[in-house]
Amino acid sequence: MGKKTLYKGFTLIDGNGGAPQENSYFVVEDKRITKVGKVEDLQATGNMEVVDLTRKYVMPGLINAHVHITLEPVGDPFGLINRESTAKTAVRGVVNLKKHLQAGTTFFRDLGAPAGIDFALRDAVNEGLIEGPQFLAAGKCISMTGGHGWSIGREADGVDEVRKAAREQLKAGADLLKIMATGGVTTPGVEPGSPQLTLEEMKAAVEEAHKAGKKTASHAQGTQGIKNAILAGIDSIEHGIFLDDETIELMLEHDVYLVPTLVAPYFIVEYGIEAGIPQYAVDKAKAVMDAHAESFTKAYKAGVKIAMGTDAGTPFNFHDGAPHELKLMVQAGMSPMDALVSSTKAGADLLGILDDYGTLEEGKFADFLVLNENPLDNLDTLLNLHSVYKLGKKVK
Repeated sequence: MGKKTLYKGFTLIDGNGGAPQENSYFVVEDKRITKVGKVEDLQATGNMEVVDLTRKYVMPGLINAHVHITLEPVGDPFGLINRESTAKTAVRGVVNLKKHLQAGTTFFRDLGAPAGIDFALRDAVNEGLIEGPQFLAAGKCISMTGGHGWSIGREADGVDEVRKAAREQLKAGADLLKIMATGGVTTPGVEPGSPQLTLEEMKAAVEEAHKAGKKTASHAQGTQGIKNAILAGIDSIEHGIFLDDETIELMLEHDVYLVPTLVAPYFIVEYGIEAGIPQYAVDKAKAVMDAHAESFTKAYKAGVKIAMGTDAGTPFNFHDGAPHELKLMVQAGMSPMDALVSSTKAGADLLGILDDYGTLEEGKFADFLVLNENPLDNLDTLLNLHSVYKLGKKVK
């Protein structure tokens, strides 16, 4: 029997989307929640340590479905990562992990890093060598030659080569595969709307991942590329900037998640070339920003499943900034409760970790945030956390 801790008196937002439960408690033992209930029904507390959280709000830790832990959110992150040593990039990753954890992200999905650094960081967190959220890692993103993200990815052309690239990432330890369906904002000389890897090429990568019991995510901004990715069997569309009605229908039909990353172009436009962001990136971000928000609103209203992701590591898209994404989703028409669910339960569902994470229920890991205010009334309270708990331990 491990140490038992009773947390009591708070209003519980459990992540399932139901009404907040006032005057709640839960017991944590051996990293997991063993009992949840109302304080008035509490039996003898016996030899438990008691943490009184009266007047506080408690919700699950945030799950960020789109992070680049090795990218530094400066004006030109790719320029920096391509100039510096692998060792230096790894050190940055260690620092960035701590930023996510202290800001309330307790689990995330890393969607592209060079040289296997993400695998090493993931394993180091799991072994307790370094402190950070646990995470799933995709390894090198798979792109066509000269395609979006090529400089930190694995370039591959043709069905057989893409299949081999997929197998290489799985062999190296990938938890999922990231496949580039279209151009993007931060790669020079590529058009965000243009298709890149073909449907047949992507299908080969998806097949390899699914054979290994792993999921796939696709960077997909333009309409045709998004359709190609869905028809190839992808599990999540990242960004989804140009969604038309047909694409939204396909997402519903094929049960595909959308990870919108509204903050990625937002901060590029907000900071601009004065902050050292390349002109081409600013121009492209400006060109896509309105369509991005409109696509998100349409998808949300149609009932597409949405998981929160920020694309942290892109220009001025900071590793402790996940709540800004929730605010933008709400501005674009999402209810505050749905924004919280997209950042907890839905994220866990997409990552395939819902049995252990994403909601605060008996049997699940004790990853939770203590807030001073009700986030449903004021999302800014997420930018000023009272405390963060990871696997039942308070984060210093």
